[in-house]
Amino acid sequence: MNGADTAWIIVATGLVLLMTLPGLSLFYGGLVRSRNVLSVFMQCFAVACLMSVLWLIAGYSIAFGGEGAYWGGLSRAFLMGVDATTLKGTLPEVLFFAFQMTFAIITPALFLGAFAERVGFGFVLLFSALWMLGVYAPVAHWIWGGGFLADGGIFGEIGTKDFAGGIVVHETAGLAALVLAVMIGPRKNPTTPPHNPGFVAIGAGLLWVGWFGFNGGSQLAADGGAAMAITVTHISAATASLTWALWERVKFGRASLVGLVTGTIAGLASITPASGFVGPIEALVIGAVAGVLCQEAVALIRNRIRVDDTLDVFAVHGVGGIFGTIMIAVFGAGDWIAQLGALLIVGVFTVITTWALAKLAGLVTPIRVDAETEFNGLDISAHGERAYDITS
Repeated sequence: MNGADTAWIIVATGLVLLMTLPGLSLFYGGLVRSRNVLSVFMQCFAVACLMSVLWLIAGYSIAFGGEGAYWGGLSRAFLMGVDATTLKGTLPEVLFFAFQMTFAIITPALFLGAFAERVGFGFVLLFSALWMLGVYAPVAHWIWGGGFLADGGIFGEIGTKDFAGGIVVHETAGLAALVLAVMIGPRKNPTTPPHNPGFVAIGAGLLWVGWFGFNGGSQLAADGGAAMAITVTHISAATASLTWALWERVKFGRASLVGLVTGTIAGLASITPASGFVGPIEALVIGAVAGVLCQEAVALIRNRIRVDDTLDVFAVHGVGGIFGTIMIAVFGAGDWIAQLGALLIVGVFTVITTWALAKLAGLVTPIRVDAETEFNGLDISAHGERAYDITS
């Protein structure tokens, strides 16, 4: 065991949990109507709790329990065979378990934004549970756990390069968001503006800070690689924020706070898969393109395709993660066939499995709330609480 590595990953684990609680909660909560802000907080917190338990029961073992081509088996279910002295590389395995658990928490939490304001709480929990075990954990095994897309798999010794989750986290969550938004249909009034841009900015700031643990921690060591990953993460986020705001200024005559910080998230998502393979100049390029690319993706999904992905999960996270994964090959750090092949395989698997699991969950609990509940807001209708005295 390496003490410095262990200390850094303990910190990184806390930073990644900070991304969901409270970062994503505030970011998403500020974007919805005031009558639904508590429901967003409730969903983020409840999903974090449920994924933690399921990761212990089976998720970790499916992802990292063995070296099978398609899943890791159940040898590490309930952390069997693991105690404080068991090592995973230079780390205590229980710490590696905890760090990876925070990824399993935030990935399904991301797609909560796709169907915010119109989906029942029971469906949120049941579908998220099925999806984490049926999509996230297997894909994590394929790429990070020694599966068929990793080094030595179907793409040869180089394998698929995904440092911190462009495919495993952002492509899967983004495509799941798109599938669910299409299946569920639009809100009754999808044009209502964010009720609290201040929440959005605070949440984005917490996500930005937490992302240092997300990307820097994925080095699994306290070394120069972790330092570089943090540096390029920051450069990409800063650049994408500026290009998003500039592009808004060009198109609409003014830049918005919500737009600026959405650009931050686009830059963070885009650099995530490449953060262990590129330097600051490449990060500058990735961020500069991401701020415009993801903004145009938002416009395409909303205005041309007319899919009500409520909080633009696919356009920002999905498109950003896919773009960053491709840029690994553009900059020569990965193989084109491996990068594009993995994106295609994971994409097809995610779309089909997400659709099937949503249909299955819908047989058990209603997917969408009724029109009256949606009009009154999920805060009071589903949870008996209200954040504000007035509705908007």
